[in-house]
Amino acid sequence: MRVFLDTNVIVAATATRGLCADVMREVLARHDLVISTALLDEVAAVLADKIGAPSDLISALIALLRDGAELSEPLKAVEIPVRDRSDRVLLSAAWNGKAEIFVTGDRELLELHEIGTMAVVSPRAFWELAKAGARPGRTR
Repeated sequence: MRVFLDTNVIVAATATRGLCADVMREVLARHDLVISTALLDEVAAVLADKIGAPSDLISALIALLRDGAELSEPLKAVEIPVRDRSDRVLLSAAWNGKAEIFVTGDRELLELHEIGTMAVVSPRAFWELAKAGARPGRTR
């Protein structure tokens, strides 16, 4: 499955143990991760500014994500109905990268449920899909 992890999922996976860390390991081990330059920049900024993570940890994480993922950039023509411009950029990059699923903890984004054929799900919903061996479209 092609998966795009939102910034909040990657930051939580890096900063704490728990579901987001499990989700990120699952994606890296068994799925195709889709990322964008904007995502990497946002992850680095949040980890440095809000979490206070050391720069060597941030560099190692960014290198890991770059090495284990397909880079996609946003489409300018895609109109996505969310308030936050940075969320629109990430969703557009995920869509352009043909992600089947966008994993986020952001409530506004979760209310979308889907963008075209790309499902927008919580880390818990992704975990349940992955463990059941299901694909997003099979849950409806």
